Amino acid sequence: MGFWNLYFIAVLYLAWSGSLKPVWWLNLLFAAGLLVPLHKRWQRVTRQVLAVIAGAALLYYQSNLPPFSYVLKQIPGLASFSPTYMMELARRAFHPAMVYIPILAVVVYAIVNRWVRVTTFVLMALVIFPLWQGMGTLIAKSGQGPALAANPRADANAANAGADGATGSYDEQLAAFHHAEKSRRVSFFPQAADAEAQFDIIIIHICSLSWDDLEVANLRDNPLFGKFDYVFKHFSSAASYSGPAAIRLLRASCGQEAHQELYSADAQECHVFADLAAAGYDVQFMLNHNGRFDDFIGVVQREIGRPGIQPQSTDGLPPFMKEFDGSELVDDYDALARWYQQRAAKGGGPVALYYNTVTMHDGNRLPGSNLTSLQSYPIRLSRLLSDIDRFTDVIAHSGRKAMVIFVPEHGAALRGDAGQMSGLREIPTPRIVNVPVGVKLIGLPAGKAPAGHPITIDTPTSYLALAQLMSNLVANSPFKEGSPALEQYSHDLPQTRLVGENDTTVTMGTASGYVIHTPDGVWMEGK
Repeated sequence: MGFWNLYFIAVLYLAWSGSLKPVWWLNLLFAAGLLVPLHKRWQRVTRQVLAVIAGAALLYYQSNLPPFSYVLKQIPGLASFSPTYMMELARRAFHPAMVYIPILAVVVYAIVNRWVRVTTFVLMALVIFPLWQGMGTLIAKSGQGPALAANPRADANAANAGADGATGSYDEQLAAFHHAEKSRRVSFFPQAADAEAQFDIIIIHICSLSWDDLEVANLRDNPLFGKFDYVFKHFSSAASYSGPAAIRLLRASCGQEAHQELYSADAQECHVFADLAAAGYDVQFMLNHNGRFDDFIGVVQREIGRPGIQPQSTDGLPPFMKEFDGSELVDDYDALARWYQQRAAKGGGPVALYYNTVTMHDGNRLPGSNLTSLQSYPIRLSRLLSDIDRFTDVIAHSGRKAMVIFVPEHGAALRGDAGQMSGLREIPTPRIVNVPVGVKLIGLPAGKAPAGHPITIDTPTSYLALAQLMSNLVANSPFKEGSPALEQYSHDLPQTRLVGENDTTVTMGTASGYVIHTPDGVWMEGK
């Protein structure tokens, strides 16, 4: 097989290291095709050309990369990335070792192949390795007892999807989860008639921030989190991309839909801002970006539940950063503070604002800086958290009442995962979908706020719990005299099992970690 032996040695090594999910029979078939003797030169040349194509396709198929059809769909989006961002991504994907290790392997192979029939050992390994793997799997299963134990049992108390989602195969558990979620609904009731008890609701939807990102950036103990009245410790964003995350938040009044249903189902009764409008709120939205990438602004306009709504203007605000596609971003504090000052001057009834920021998006660059977006992430995050903290002070100094909700879309994947480099979010792992969510009530009566620390919600939750908390606070305003203690508003919020979904991949939490449903329909343990 000549230098094709190096290809199969690489496959064996990547399979041993867990970086590849080999389809052994295809590799053996490929090797057999290379061994067939051909006597004419044109036949040998043709086979080499076809072998290069087949080998590349087989290697891609066995890798953890998304399906090629999905990659093709992303080309229009990739074309909009700035050249600087494309270079940054290239540096993450390619390392010097990817050049010198193959060269070294070729040199070693050329020397060893003079005295050893490498092909014989490679063929033996292609037969022995899968047999050894299969024996290991059988031994592991035999030590687990009953067949059901092969699927780690998810904590039934943690799942709380309205059904026992902890029994059966993973496919059955996922189907039970989606079935149970279809019947879950949060109802909203009119707000208090007393104007003194009414309050604005401001939802700040943040691209690219998870608990894991906070740890990597050494900002998990940022003072802002200590100022929240409620903090969700195990909140699942259920998505790893912005469009689906926005739809899920804007449909928070219903249980978690399957990814495909986000674009096919007409869930009018699920639109949380439509519920707030029915409760007496003036619904508005604002972005710190132009919203053109992947038609994000169109997603918001379709899902916010108020036909014909237009974004609040940020015209005249100075740009402070370049986005990953080269467009300009406005500062979060500038945008929010100006909007609130105009809102306060206008007066009137309570307002519900959806605000989206992409300040933390991968590929954004600070002005006058040579730092990559990964290097600047802690700087940008510190500024964002400070901006939100300052914004809450603006509200407090106005004397008005408000609820500010801090909720990220998904994580930035700063650390990366097995099978995907830093910044790649095709597999919605817990590091990406477990996001920090906080709620701040501004203008509470003296002594009403928690003493020195937020009320922590430790159970697995998602948007339904956030909607329920909002509904509880709207129905019985915490700002009025005689209202319950804040702890009562968060009592017994609906729990949701961690299930992350996107176009081709699903992750599902289990008692021992999580499992991944790959694009080819296989469940595998997450790492």
